[in-house]
Amino acid sequence: MKKLIPLAITALLFGSCVAKRHLTNSRNETANLRVDSARLANENTALKGDISGLNSTVDSLNKKNSMLAQQSASQQTKLNQNQQKVQQLQALLNQQKAQSEDLKNKMAEALKGFNSNDLSVIQKNGKVYVSLSENLLFPSGSAVVNKKGVDALSKLAAVLNLNNDVAINIDGRTDSIPIKGKYKDNWDLSTSRANAIVRILVNNYKVDPLRVMASGHSRFDPVDTNTTPEGRAKNRRTEIILTPKLDEMYKLLES
Repeated sequence: MKKLIPLAITALLFGSCVAKRHLTNSRNETANLRVDSARLANENTALKGDISGLNSTVDSLNKKNSMLAQQSASQQTKLNQNQQKVQQLQALLNQQKAQSEDLKNKMAEALKGFNSNDLSVIQKNGKVYVSLSENLLFPSGSAVVNKKGVDALSKLAAVLNLNNDVAINIDGRTDSIPIKGKYKDNWDLSTSRANAIVRILVNNYKVDPLRVMASGHSRFDPVDTNTTPEGRAKNRRTEIILTPKLDEMYKLLES
């Protein structure tokens, strides 16, 4: 019996030590778990902050994308409008070119009976240029249109009256030889000749005066040299410049 007592005490002490060790381990594990839990809580808080920041970034990017999409749509709309305007302008230019070509052909046909040395009809820069020599229209140094010139103007007026959308500019030109007599100088002669043609077109053949403009260039717009008789003869001319009206084009450009 006495032998059993020490054994019991030893067993009790051993069991107590084991229990303490387990308790200590449990406490340490609990402490570690608390540290891990705190660390995880902090990491979770940081992660939530990162997620919130990322969400803010995503929202900001979405707003920028929306703004860029709106700007892109607006620019595309403007681009489409500009392309449409370019197409309309090109169509108007093509129409003007076709009208100019048609007018040139009609004018050439109406005036084909006259000597080609005295008269030419060309198309340039969307306009029709009818060039009439002094020999066809006027006596030398005079602004009185002769009979042959009146005949040419009557045929020209017939075409103009069938094409009411054409502006008419009458330009008088001279050579470089100073004028003497009735007219002060070549400026006076060139403008007087242009005015004489305007009066015939308007008064005799009822061309709308609102379509007609007269001007003189004196000797300052030669087509040939003024140093030879042949060159000076070419420079003494009257040009009738016909321009299809561009009202629709100007409206489109201003819109």
